[in-house]
Amino acid sequence: MDNFQDKVGLIWDLADLLRGPYKRNEYQKVILPFTVLRRFDCVLKDTKPAVLQKYEQYRNVTGDLDDAITPVSGYDFYNTSKYDFEELLKDPTHIKENLIHYVDSFSKNVREIFDYFAIKQQIERLSKADLLFKLLKKFTESKVDLHPNVVSNQEMGYIFEELIRKFSEQSNEEAGDHFTPREVVELMTHLMFLPEDFDTDKKGIIRTVYDPACGTGGMLTGSKNYILELNPNIKVVLFGQEIQEEIYATCKADMLIKGEESDKIQGPLSTLSKDQFPFKKFDYCISNPPYGRKWELDQEAVLEEAEKGYDGRFGAGTPRINDGQLLFLQHMISKMHVDGQKSRIAVITNGSPLFTGDAGSGESNIRKWLIENDYIEAIIALPNQLFYNTPISTYVWVMSNEKNPERKDKIQLIDGTSFFKKMRKSLGNKRNELSKDHIENIVELYKNFKENEYSKIFESTEFGYTKVTVERPLQLNFKVNEERLENLYSIKAFNDLSTSKSKNPEKKEQEEAEGRRKQEKIIHALEKIGNETYKNWNTFEKKVNLALNDFKLKPAFVKSIIMALSEHDDTAEYVKDKKGVKADSNLRDNEKIPLNENIEEYFKREVLPYYNDAWMDSKKDTVGYEINFTKYFYKYSAPRDLEEIKSDISKVISDIEELLGDGL
Repeated sequence: MDNFQDKVGLIWDLADLLRGPYKRNEYQKVILPFTVLRRFDCVLKDTKPAVLQKYEQYRNVTGDLDDAITPVSGYDFYNTSKYDFEELLKDPTHIKENLIHYVDSFSKNVREIFDYFAIKQQIERLSKADLLFKLLKKFTESKVDLHPNVVSNQEMGYIFEELIRKFSEQSNEEAGDHFTPREVVELMTHLMFLPEDFDTDKKGIIRTVYDPACGTGGMLTGSKNYILELNPNIKVVLFGQEIQEEIYATCKADMLIKGEESDKIQGPLSTLSKDQFPFKKFDYCISNPPYGRKWELDQEAVLEEAEKGYDGRFGAGTPRINDGQLLFLQHMISKMHVDGQKSRIAVITNGSPLFTGDAGSGESNIRKWLIENDYIEAIIALPNQLFYNTPISTYVWVMSNEKNPERKDKIQLIDGTSFFKKMRKSLGNKRNELSKDHIENIVELYKNFKENEYSKIFESTEFGYTKVTVERPLQLNFKVNEERLENLYSIKAFNDLSTSKSKNPEKKEQEEAEGRRKQEKIIHALEKIGNETYKNWNTFEKKVNLALNDFKLKPAFVKSIIMALSEHDDTAEYVKDKKGVKADSNLRDNEKIPLNENIEEYFKREVLPYYNDAWMDSKKDTVGYEINFTKYFYKYSAPRDLEEIKSDISKVISDIEELLGDGL
């Protein structure tokens, strides 16, 4: 780890060269691709003479050069140029042309990576600023040796991620979009990959792992490493998709150098709208998708697919436009096997997918689908300040399409918020980290599947509720006085009387004057009713109809006038129509009744004792789901003693008086 940090420091120092011609937020566009180029340069160093010899032998032969040269290079890529970093420095005058030739001499799979980095544009820009030679020289002479014997593949992955974090921090971007702290990945792999699933000596077993927002590929690499620890005989095939060009190119390069099938890393495209593995199912899905991120750019494609119902990826519903986390959860569920083969998922979210959205909303409907289909095994609350880009609460969801019998129709909640240690030096928002012991403790809580201070187990129905609409009768009194007559001006139809649509100024003024006179006449007619208070709608309605009979107003207008002259009155008679007692929309309320409770009994116990004339409108009943972590792990803290508080206040007052006295 020290070696990895040293290398990061050396590479980071190279950015000092760019000051002036480049802005801080542009450093990544140079340093990242040149670091990748340097890694390729070092990796191919040992086999370069043999590759050049083989190239001379086959360069004029018809056929695929890859088949001839890759066995000699030792990798699925190669470079047929005589140049490397050291050779390039020998000809400063032509360094731009030679470097472009060097890049163009890579195999096609590497050239595509550098196209996504737009490295040729940066070479041109560096050359014009007289920085190209200086940068290559510093890369070569400042001990940035990225040879595999010096920097392992795992360390190289850390270097890429740390560079991106630092660059993102410099430009105020969200570093956490690209990678997840190593210890969190370790926790997720321990939760998702159950040792019993790999306890076999059979050979030829293949397991697939997929990350729909793979960043630089850290989760995929961590997953493979952990699986091979459990069983080195298993072949692990990694799949991923990334939307950001430079991050995608970095991941692709890293995977290629590690010997992975780099064509299985797709991008730079959005997973939500352009799934690059539409018919593929996976054994494992692991991800830290972006949270609090709008999905409006994907909206058209997502809604079109949602219309397909469960034949598409988003059949359970769509969340509000400002957060796509629940879309990613649905997407990952769609990648589970459907033929009886087991699939498992570990995914990080913030708190929003747990409780945002009332019954009937897209979020609640998605939770309803996840819970009623029994996909969720456990949700673990992580400590705050664990991630580089956010201090807020985060959670790990563990999901499966084939639960163990004891977990059927149950969900385990684990409070891991206290399992952390403070870092000696913070990294962005990351001030806390998980130790090996913390990871083991959380994993044990999950495996033991027992209730204690940190672990709670619930029936799935515990998180569901019926949202019931509670109505109360409409009770109004009516009176004609100056205050209530002012309410008439809030009625659109009344205001429209003094509004003209005529474009002729004279006619417009005339019509509006006539309208105002009509308003005054209506008010005058109503005043003749007197200022008596009425508590029966029908009685007052007759009075108003009689007073306004000459105006030939529409019934709806008259009703609006009556409502404007009314106020709520618990002593008034119920307002009724042909269907019975009318409900007062201003007094309408909702009750969330747990699914495991009888609705009628709950209503009698919790509502009627307080409002004995209330009733439920069962036609509006809606089932919703939410998971409120705080409620289940709430710990009561007794308030401070009043005398103690009083003593503190007295001390503060005394200190203030003393300060004021000194000032005077």
